[in-house]
Amino acid sequence: MRLKRWDQLPEHMKNKKIKPYYEMLERRRGDLILKRGIDLIMALVLTVILSPVMLILAVCIKIDSRGPVFFRQKRITQYGKEYRIFKFRTMVADADKKGPAVTAAGDSRITRMGNLLRKCRLDELPQLFNVISGDMSFVGTRPEVKKYVDAYTDEMWATLLLPAGITSRTSIAYKDEDEVIDRYLKETGGTVDEAYIRHVLPEKMKYNLEYLKKFSIFGDIKVMIDTVFAVIR
Repeated sequence: MRLKRWDQLPEHMKNKKIKPYYEMLERRRGDLILKRGIDLIMALVLTVILSPVMLILAVCIKIDSRGPVFFRQKRITQYGKEYRIFKFRTMVADADKKGPAVTAAGDSRITRMGNLLRKCRLDELPQLFNVISGDMSFVGTRPEVKKYVDAYTDEMWATLLLPAGITSRTSIAYKDEDEVIDRYLKETGGTVDEAYIRHVLPEKMKYNLEYLKKFSIFGDIKVMIDTVFAVIR
């Protein structure tokens, strides 16, 4: 996992709010290389081991509802690069055209199979392909769609110094994000997008920025272990 030189960063990322985070990560270049090695080996091994499970899930998705097996959507990763995320489809076909990019509790677009996949986080399994390609890491800031990234403050852009992640402390804390959004909607009104950008995103970013400050390989391993327990709890 290569950290670009400061002068090679996109212009909008070369600001004084990001500089301290960059300097902290720069001192951990060795750990970043090791992080990429661990990501690649784990992703390849898990893809082989879990391929029968993913095949079964793919069949169940096709039986349950009309539409493709995979959901592919443009997201933003390291340095603001746009890529297509792989996930098992959990919503009706063309759901992204029928509502916001995030969901609130009881979203009618979620299918029966999709509800089960989300509860167990099994919809995330195809992101192993994104990890292999280098667009994602096992641990890091969850990737957002462009309209939410456009709402980032100067400091929030620091989270894009590293690739997007499958899981994080934020993912664990906000594993019931749809319920959190629903609560904000009841308290403040407005739209799902407004509730996410004004209330949820800033709180999630506190966790993400703290992760950058304390980044370590052992910290990543602990996040992965805690994620497993959060899913089965």
